[in-house]
Amino acid sequence: MVCVFARKTSEPLASLVKQIDRKIGENDRLKSFVVITTRQKEPTTAELRKLAKDAGIQHVPLTMYGEPGGPPDYELAKDADVTVLMWTQHKVKVNHGYKGDLTDKDIQTIVADIPKILGD
Repeated sequence: MVCVFARKTSEPLASLVKQIDRKIGENDRLKSFVVITTRQKEPTTAELRKLAKDAGIQHVPLTMYGEPGGPPDYELAKDADVTVLMWTQHKVKVNHGYKGDLTDKDIQTIVADIPKILGD
């Protein structure tokens, strides 16, 4: 499972989700979801629909959580704008937190870590 928590949508986030979506298309054992943590429901809903359409997302659910800190059980870093968690069999294998927008290098690092949860 690849779980991405972000405070807002952005072009770099769309790029990451598109790459994760492509990986899922290549390997149906991989699952993912994205959560935007915000109280601004209406504008975020429109942004998520636009992101899904523009990026051609087919396999990754794009969701919202109504608190900027995210779900308490996930213990997200308070200063991270984007947190990526990857787990398999209830064990977190990857945990990345990023301040500000993702860079191309950040996205490459995240995508390169996907095999850690697939056993490839």
